[in-house]
Amino acid sequence: MTAQRGALPYVYRITKYDPAERDEHGHYVGAEDSISDHGAVEAAYLQAVAAFAASTGIDRLAIREPGLAPGFAHFGLEPTVEGHGLTGLFPPDLAGFHDGAEVSVETGVELVRAMLRDNGAFCSLEVEDRFFVHIGWDQYTYLGSTEPCDDAVARTRELGLFPEPLAASPYEDAYEDAYDETGVQRPADADFWARLHTSVADGEAAILEESHLLNVSRWHRLTSRNLDAVRARLAPRARLTIWPDLSTDVTAALAALPDQDTVEIVWENSDGRIASTIADDTQFEALTATRLADARAIAVLPITEDDRRPLFTAVLPDADGVLRARWRTTPTASDRTWARERVPLPLPALQDDPCLRPAAPSPRDSPPTPRPPGRH
Repeated sequence: MTAQRGALPYVYRITKYDPAERDEHGHYVGAEDSISDHGAVEAAYLQAVAAFAASTGIDRLAIREPGLAPGFAHFGLEPTVEGHGLTGLFPPDLAGFHDGAEVSVETGVELVRAMLRDNGAFCSLEVEDRFFVHIGWDQYTYLGSTEPCDDAVARTRELGLFPEPLAASPYEDAYEDAYDETGVQRPADADFWARLHTSVADGEAAILEESHLLNVSRWHRLTSRNLDAVRARLAPRARLTIWPDLSTDVTAALAALPDQDTVEIVWENSDGRIASTIADDTQFEALTATRLADARAIAVLPITEDDRRPLFTAVLPDADGVLRARWRTTPTASDRTWARERVPLPLPALQDDPCLRPAAPSPRDSPPTPRPPGRH
């Protein structure tokens, strides 16, 4: 079962935009810039977040739905930076930056700084049923708490920012749309791993795609001998997608690249490492001459989920077996069969369950819920 997100009674929109300078539609029409000043105003935002956390009585925050800016596009006003704003907060391999990871409020505040600067990393910060921080576009910050946080509200005003009460963060509806709680998500449980062992032994499955961050995948070649070792190294709550083997006819695959399209290219280097990239027809020639020069196996995948053909998928549950990750995989035919067999439902419910229907097309490697717009 997927964890439910509950509404909090006190929600504030924190901005540097004076409400007196909004038009009749609530759009800001003043002169404030929509990017961070990397200075006193930014510091005020960070102090406000810390004040609300202190007023709620929390000292730890959980990272939820973390991700990095997609490699083939940029969605912020400021350029991404090397390390995505996470350098010094997490190791180079970003261990500890995953869904459900707990960090100190101090680290959470630094994550807010990175998001305010469009450095490339994004996430929500939460204490379940007690507190949340959502960072939107244009320096819009949403804070929710079980407490009225009157002292933090007053402190925010002293800092020159404008705390405005809301019924809810715009992220609440956005997450409900992106992570539909009514569907049946296949967990990577004992039955999943038994199925995978059999598929690998039979030569059906060979590649595991581990999506531990939004817009980021790690690829693993599977054998009957290494599968348990690969499983032990997976990041908590990762989305898992199982694929057949790559093609060893690299020449034919490269010759068949589309004339006008964007695809994901997955390849195995001569040293056995598997990598992937999103590219379009303007980049194919350079890729073929450089990164793909020593490829010994390859797959070219569409970037729309409905056009991809993995074997089956799942999401890692926590150590106690509970599936708390809210993000989902796009169900394959195998996943829909699993759902019918494992989760018996009345026929009308089966027809209405989105997990048991083909999913609508969605672009790959883009945030499932763009940060809510601010000024526009």
